[in-house]
Amino acid sequence: MSAPLLEVEGLRVRLPSRSGAMLPAVDGVDLAVHPGEVLGVAGESGSGKTMTALATLGLLPHGARTEGSIRLAGREILGLPDKQLRSVRGREVAMVAQDPRTALHPMLSVERQLTEHLRHHHGVGKKAAREEAAELLDQVRIPDPRAALARYPHEFSGGMRQRIAIASALAARPSLLIADEPTTALDVTVQAGILRLLDRLRRERGLAVLIITHDLGVLSSIADRLVVMYAGRVVETGSTADVLGSPRHPYTRGLLDALPEGGTTTMRPIPGSPPALGAVPAGCAFHPRCAHAREGCAGEVPPLLQIAPGRATACPVDPFVRPDVPVEVRA
Repeated sequence: MSAPLLEVEGLRVRLPSRSGAMLPAVDGVDLAVHPGEVLGVAGESGSGKTMTALATLGLLPHGARTEGSIRLAGREILGLPDKQLRSVRGREVAMVAQDPRTALHPMLSVERQLTEHLRHHHGVGKKAAREEAAELLDQVRIPDPRAALARYPHEFSGGMRQRIAIASALAARPSLLIADEPTTALDVTVQAGILRLLDRLRRERGLAVLIITHDLGVLSSIADRLVVMYAGRVVETGSTADVLGSPRHPYTRGLLDALPEGGTTTMRPIPGSPPALGAVPAGCAFHPRCAHAREGCAGEVPPLLQIAPGRATACPVDPFVRPDVPVEVRA
């Protein structure tokens, strides 16, 4: 496999509270995305997924403090001055938000929203930018793309707006696309179309994609590898087939059990709720909700240990190991 395009190591993000205390939102996250790869980051709300993505773009809330390393194509970008980060955003890394109604400006035409990226980042002339914008709309399957350029976001359906938001993110020709819950506001049929679009674009452009979602079902159809997060920490990583086919952390198992079975509404929700910021339990943060927790789980934070090539988990109990399968644990 080629060298990672994005490498995140030991990332910690602390956010200011009203009391003045700094509360950990991301606690020692490691991940990597390779060119042409889709990496899925899964977890409930509050797990640190979006904060990790915002740290990559330098868009954290005012007063946030970061530690660790974020390298893009080998270049350290964590801590870059805002002026330098502005040249990274859009041109090298772009983001698609979960709600296209907020991602697109309601008062600006589609043409203006797409061509401004091209003209600002690449110095493209007005006529050439318009041609490229029409081509982008065609690539994301917007009917009659030239006519669509003159229209406004409210004139399109939710699925079409999300496609336009993706086209806008791609306008500056980034090498990494971060998609934060890109299908949450869409119905199931439209979701499938957006996922097929992202998959096609990454194959045609060699685009690296970091897709964030709480829905493992979404990731099963597009992601090459998965990172599962809970309470700001990575609890399991591996190929999509391995993680979904044989989950090793109780939290991952819980996320899968919470999906509807066989097209029905039968689900087994995880008991309890994720911890609030600043109220993360000692030891394994998941242990108060875990059916397999033991006394030692409330002690030290379990490290993320490699259990097989390309596979790691942070569970000292590891209750899903089949006794007939030997497991080699490496520090």
